[in-house]
Parts: sequence; structure tokens; C-alpha cells
Amino acid sequence: MNRNLIRKAALVAGAGAASLVLAACGSSDDTSAGNTPSPSASSSAPASQGEHNAADVAFAKGMLPHHRQAVEMADLAPTRAASAEVKTLADEIRKAQDPEIQTMSGWLASWGEQVPSEGAMDHSAHGMAGMMTAEDMDRLKASSGKAFDTAFMEMMIKHHEGAVAMAKTEKVDGSFPEAKTIADAIITSQTAEIARMNNLLGKN
Repeated sequence: MNRNLIRKAALVAGAGAASLVLAACGSSDDTSAGNTPSPSASSSAPASQGEHNAADVAFAKGMLPHHRQAVEMADLAPTRAASAEVKTLADEIRKAQDPEIQTMSGWLASWGEQVPSEGAMDHSAHGMAGMMTAEDMDRLKASSGKAFDTAFMEMMIKHHEGAVAMAKTEKVDGSFPEAKTIADAIITSQTAEIARMNNLLGKN
């Protein structure tokens, strides 16, 4: 009688242990299944946070000194330009590009990229499409009246053409939606401004 009770107790204990083992395995499987989304979620996090690529970084880093120089040129117009149209155009350029400078600086900072310093424009950025040389800028600063108007528009046309080319490259190669939106705006607005300046110069 005692032996039978002992045997039954052993069987019950064994069954209980097996149940615990199975439960543990099931728990392990559930845990791993539950954790499966986590690695994929974490691996996709950088993309969802940034959604940018090297072309977007190059666009922002290149357009910053480009815009800064355009603003520098536009800042000369109020005291040097003879034409009201040129003064208006310069004001529009400054108002459009100043906010874009802040926006693109913010992108680079959020991406952990170095924001080009103001001085970078003086030595390394002049090789970019449409950038004026130091001599060009000195000549513009030294001019006034109609001579300034002509020099300003001729230089700004070249400057805008470079910006439009950079924006078109971003449209093709970039992936950051906001960068593509600004690229679109640059293409539209600066192409229109090129046409306006050509008209003022009598080239159309």
C-alpha cells in the first residue's frame, strides 16, 4: 500500500516536472517570439528618425555656403543698387534663403553632421557650381548704381544656375523628403528669378 502511494506520488511529481519543463520551453519560445519585433524595430529606428542618405548630407553641406553667399550679395543691394526691381529681387532672395539656411543647419545637426562654418565659404566652397570668387565679391562690393545692378544680376544668374543644378541632383539622388521639398522650391523660385533677371538685362 505504501509502495503504491509512493509510486503514484512519483508519477505525479514526474508529470508535474514535465509540465514545468514544457511550460518553460513554451515561455522561452513566447519570449523570443515576443522579442522578434524589437531587433527589427531598433534596426529600422535610424531610418525612421533620419530617412536621409549621403546625397542629402552633400546637398545641405553644399547649399549652406551657396545660400550664405547669395544672402551676402543681396545684402549689398539696398545701399548700392540703382534699380528698384533689383532691390526688390535682392530682398526676396534674402527672405527666401535665410530660413532655408536655418532649416538645413538644423538637419545637419540632427544627423550628427558638421555644419559648415561661415568661414568655410571663403576657401573651400568657391569651387561649387555658381559660387563667386573673392575677386568677384570684391568687384561687386566696389560697384554702385547701374554698374552694380548689371554685375549683381549677371552674378546672381550664374549663382542661381548652380543652385538649380544642385537641387536637381538632390531630387534624383536624395531620399530625405524635406530636402527634396526644398530642392523643388529652389528649382521653381530660382528658375523664375533667372528669367526675371534676364528680362531686366534685356536678354529675353
